[in-house]
Amino acid sequence: MNNLAKNGFSPVVSHQKKDGTTWTVKEKILLGLTPKDYLAQQFKNPFNWILAVIYAIGLPIIIGRFIYGLGWVTHSSYDYPWGLFLGFGLFTMVPLSASGFMMGTTVELFGRKDFKPIERLGLLNGLLGYLFAVVFLQIDLGQPWRLIYPMFVSLGPAAILFLVAWHVATYLSCQVAELVPAFAEWMGLPRAKKFIKSMVLGLTVAGIILSTLHQGALGGLFTYAPGKVHPLWYSSPFMWFHFFCSAIFAGLSMLIVVSTFCKWFMRWRCDQTFLKSLDRLTLGLSKGAALALATYLVIKIIAIAHDNDWSYIFTGWGQWFILEISVGVILPLVLYTMALRNGSPALARTSAFIAVGGIVLNRLNTALITFNWDLYQEIPHWREMVIVVTVYATYIVVYRAILARMPILFSWKEKPDQ
Repeated sequence: MNNLAKNGFSPVVSHQKKDGTTWTVKEKILLGLTPKDYLAQQFKNPFNWILAVIYAIGLPIIIGRFIYGLGWVTHSSYDYPWGLFLGFGLFTMVPLSASGFMMGTTVELFGRKDFKPIERLGLLNGLLGYLFAVVFLQIDLGQPWRLIYPMFVSLGPAAILFLVAWHVATYLSCQVAELVPAFAEWMGLPRAKKFIKSMVLGLTVAGIILSTLHQGALGGLFTYAPGKVHPLWYSSPFMWFHFFCSAIFAGLSMLIVVSTFCKWFMRWRCDQTFLKSLDRLTLGLSKGAALALATYLVIKIIAIAHDNDWSYIFTGWGQWFILEISVGVILPLVLYTMALRNGSPALARTSAFIAVGGIVLNRLNTALITFNWDLYQEIPHWREMVIVVTVYATYIVVYRAILARMPILFSWKEKPDQ
């Protein structure tokens, strides 16, 4: 599509064509191309062929999981109750999606309108991250039709899982509502946009409360099994704060990563406002990420001192912990600081990629690698890995489809020549 745009193609940015007629919904979905031209563009994209291979292998295995059960695709047991579906799909996707409540807070509550060009991208990142975290959860549980049971039927108001279930469900609803203006502009529904705009402040405040609580609650889940997670990754008084604080820099870093991918691969869909302000916004997000990284590093050290776990630092697990902290926290913190001092968006983006990798490693360490550290190590089943790749590929497909159509990276216009 980038090459097509260079040759003069102009995607749909308003309800009217240049000749004054109105785009149909079908034409909007096809981005203003004919069905033949649209399919030709899809076949020319090499990434789509990679997706086709992933689906050819992954979809039958996902179907097999629901036919033959969880044991067919995982090594889950009473010793290892969760694998990659939760270790990656839930515990990693949720912090990487924290950009939603932070961008809503920054723009709508604190009045930082200069972040407006990237606000909807942050909201979309939050919505899809949480949505696919739920998808991973349902693949793990295996009975999606019983999703409402822990929330309405088998109530457990004293359980952290009950809290997480309700908070994620209500927060997803808030995120859907916050993106209604983009959908309303695309579909030509001004009343829906006006209605949501009238309650955007309430939605933002609700998002702050809900996201803050369940980010910490995910860490609180590990207090159910004291002694299971290695002491360097586990601290009962600090688990909730570790998860919440790390979600801040993870969400901001992920937003930098996503915006970078949009600049590289979807430049044809970005308007000049987005492209011209992206470097400045990247540095702005980097400030918040650097502060969150510094806070997280201090709290990690305080937790070790509080629990007197210094002796573990000199073990093999301690070396692994030092590697995680050095590469996943200290290195991006230093790079973010250098980027801010030198005004280098490129260095900030490099730091963001490293920080995202660091949070993925931390969550996998906490939920999988150091879980049962004094028993035995469990290697995920190959079918489990294939399912994770397939679901994440679907996440990318949906993400890309929405960005290509709705006014996320560009401003919707009343007339095409505006």
